[in-house]
Amino acid sequence: MLELEVVPERSIGCEQWEFILGMHFSQSVSIIQSQVGIIRGVQVLYSDTNPLEVDLVINLPHDGIRLIFDPVVQRLKIIEIYNMKLVKLKYCSLPFNSPEVLPSIEQIEHSFGATHPGVYDSDKQVFVLNFRGLSFYFPIESKFQPGYAHGLGSLQFPNGTSPLVAKTAIYVGSMSGGSSGSEEHCLKAPPPPLPLVCYHNNLYLEKAEVIRDKTKTRGLKLYLFTEGSSATRVLVETRRHNLMKEVWFGDSCEDVLSALGAPSRVFFKAEDKMRIHSPHAHKKDRTRRSDFFYNYFTLGMDVLFDARTHCVKKFVLHTNYPGHYNFNMYHRCEFTLALPPENNSNDSGKLIDVSPTPVTITAYTKWDKISEQLKASARPVVLNRASSTNTTNPFGCTFCYGIRDVIIEVMANQHIASVTLYSTA
Repeated sequence: MLELEVVPERSIGCEQWEFILGMHFSQSVSIIQSQVGIIRGVQVLYSDTNPLEVDLVINLPHDGIRLIFDPVVQRLKIIEIYNMKLVKLKYCSLPFNSPEVLPSIEQIEHSFGATHPGVYDSDKQVFVLNFRGLSFYFPIESKFQPGYAHGLGSLQFPNGTSPLVAKTAIYVGSMSGGSSGSEEHCLKAPPPPLPLVCYHNNLYLEKAEVIRDKTKTRGLKLYLFTEGSSATRVLVETRRHNLMKEVWFGDSCEDVLSALGAPSRVFFKAEDKMRIHSPHAHKKDRTRRSDFFYNYFTLGMDVLFDARTHCVKKFVLHTNYPGHYNFNMYHRCEFTLALPPENNSNDSGKLIDVSPTPVTITAYTKWDKISEQLKASARPVVLNRASSTNTTNPFGCTFCYGIRDVIIEVMANQHIASVTLYSTA
């Protein structure tokens, strides 16, 4: 049984690890992976059809804990303990929930102090006792329902017994003096920003703009943030530091390293599975050189370098949707790509001299909404990923469409899985 410390409006955890509100989904998964044998039976819940509208959830059924993530930014917004019997909980190092210490009304008031009167939900027959960043849910039969002028402590129970906490929620903000719909309010509230303690000296992406001229893609403008420091008269404080960098096709490895720092991983292409579509696919490469990627997981992107020149020849931008083969490997790349639609002609066959409105593609664009405007290739390339050790792919194949110097990978639910920008030079 896990023994965890509850910190209202912040986290739940122990000396070795903690789940912190605002942390990215991948960081929570990394914690769980480090606790193999201690945290067991992990479930990931998401929507195949509406991945942006339904919360992303990590369920720990053996520990009675549910981690609820915002589906858009994929950061932790609510920590829910839905089975109090499966976990030991402490506050300020003093237990308030364990087999020996039952989480009664009196125990909660003793551990956390006074608060506003509880709010009764007649539909769910539950009382909610709200502290700042923390709520306790008590199931109460309707015959014990008090008047609204009285608090939870005014209830009278037979034999001096009081209800026990059935569920606890940790979140950012306050529900005091509020409505009975506090749980719904928490679910709809925006997630907190990534906490400084979760930066881990990494570089993160705020947004990326694809730089194009009239005919082709030139590079990327990246708005980044990382840990910085500001010196005061008393001490040196750690703060968020924003910066803007540009990377271009033709940049050398040194240029990219100077702009983005060291990659999370360097990956050498052992084989090119798209080579079969080349007219010279039957010719073997006489050299043993291999193109290589700089993988930037926290930026949600890869940079491909040519084996001979060591210069940038491709950018791959990932959207990190659940249900994709690479899900949880990258953070979502918040990119914006504006492509002019294909030239239209009138009935006489003459081109209409009108400046077309660009079609904007982002990480949240659905392919069926823009494919007609862009006149993509009618027959896509079917991509079915599989590892060398496990040849089955439980998520199914994706479809790759070519548009000018861009390849767009589309999932079965019409969401874009990745965008590959390549140099036509």
